[in-house]
Amino acid sequence: MSEDNAVYIGTSVKKEYLALKLANRHGLIAGATGTGKTVSLQILAEGFSDFGVPVFCADVKGDLSGVAEKGVSKDFLEARAEKIGFEDYKYEAFPSIFWDLFGEQGHPIRTTVTEMGPLLLSRLLDLNETQEGVLNIGFRLADEEGLPVLDLKDLRSLLVNVGERRKELGLEYGNISTASIGAIQRRLLVLEEQGGMNFFGEPALDIRDFMRTTRDGRGYINVLAADKLMQSPRLYATFLLWLLSELFEELPEVGDPDKPKLVFFFDEAHLLFSEAPKALLKKIEQVVRLIRSKGVGVFFVTQNPLDIPDTVGSQLGNRVQHALRAFTPREQKAVKAAAGTFRPNPELNTERVIMELGVGEALVSTLEKKGTPSIVQRTLVRPPSSRLGPVTKDERKAIVANSPLYGQYEKAVDRESAHEMLKRRAKEIEERRASADGTLGGRRDLEYETHGEFKVPSRRRGSGRKTASRSRSSRRQTSSEAFTKSLLRSLGTAIGGALGNILRGGRRRRRR
Repeated sequence: MSEDNAVYIGTSVKKEYLALKLANRHGLIAGATGTGKTVSLQILAEGFSDFGVPVFCADVKGDLSGVAEKGVSKDFLEARAEKIGFEDYKYEAFPSIFWDLFGEQGHPIRTTVTEMGPLLLSRLLDLNETQEGVLNIGFRLADEEGLPVLDLKDLRSLLVNVGERRKELGLEYGNISTASIGAIQRRLLVLEEQGGMNFFGEPALDIRDFMRTTRDGRGYINVLAADKLMQSPRLYATFLLWLLSELFEELPEVGDPDKPKLVFFFDEAHLLFSEAPKALLKKIEQVVRLIRSKGVGVFFVTQNPLDIPDTVGSQLGNRVQHALRAFTPREQKAVKAAAGTFRPNPELNTERVIMELGVGEALVSTLEKKGTPSIVQRTLVRPPSSRLGPVTKDERKAIVANSPLYGQYEKAVDRESAHEMLKRRAKEIEERRASADGTLGGRRDLEYETHGEFKVPSRRRGSGRKTASRSRSSRRQTSSEAFTKSLLRSLGTAIGGALGNILRGGRRRRRR
């Protein structure tokens, strides 16, 4: 069921819709574990897809992958559809593309270290201010000297080069300590252990591949396998923020289109803001505020609405609030805060209802004409048309193999970049030094003696070393040479002692 240019959410005292034209004003799906947040995300993704809007969502528990398969008839689903008047409810699969940073459950996603940038990389590595400064120097050096920093081995080599040139670079950029470089290298090792080696490299993701539609005009639902990724929460949060930043930087300004160019669901959103430095929070706020003009809608999915900073939460116009529990003071505060974000309904005690909602129920408020929020309503969320629950391994393999992107990202490419260039540069410098010192064979520095069919380098002239062709007897001293050397040593000792007495005497006279 759909209204013209609006996604059907469910039924309260009326049909509740989310207007496509206002979907880029962002949104929030919140609620305690097991209250139905994933299903709300699923039905919104289905609705956007039907209207030709591509979707990106992270599949934290594996359940969302079922959107790619046709739903299975279940009594409780059909009973819900009948209760809310969902007359044209049917089961269907939706066009989906599976992604995975580790390349195990979908197409690999990669980016380069340069594209990630020093701010997000510092966040990913949990660097302090001093270490972040050293990392920024490395990025500046790479930019000035034309060094492509694509993967982690490139970054490691770059940091080694910065350390070797720290005195030279310190005069221009400030102090560079070996301790800071060592700390960054250790953090890179931890990142590698968490799977970061898979994320950085080429071919890098083309962000436009998230914005595909089918021939019949439906939008693809891009599902990121995040169950394994969630074991490295900082990598997960930084990756999704990088995606948002890429969308913001790459997409042109479109103002307020009739429908979004992409809708982005950020599950486990609290990880994005947890312990984030001020500079990063400011960047997140800027991206969320401005990305709507690029035609991108962002929906944050989290358990507690207090997880979202006020500067970001104030920009979330479309809200689906599932049940919250209030057993602790913080939970009670969250209930009160969530109730306060809705346009009041005289017929509802919003704060009490939030704690009474059942599974599949939600308080819904969406933006209406002129961008004003609708009065909050207690809503029964519609059942999904796609499968509830994950796809099987065989089904996933088939979906990936039939994807329009199959083969484009599967094979990693390791072209010449900073690691190889710095290694070659170091070798050339060493060769020049060796050539200047005469430690390498070369016609310019060495004489050659011919022995049969081979040419063997002889000792350099003027080196002060005796050649092998001299006889052992030539190194023995004659009696006259021994006498002369002894006499010269005696004279030197006598003259040195006399000079010492004169100098000591002179000091004593000055002290008097």
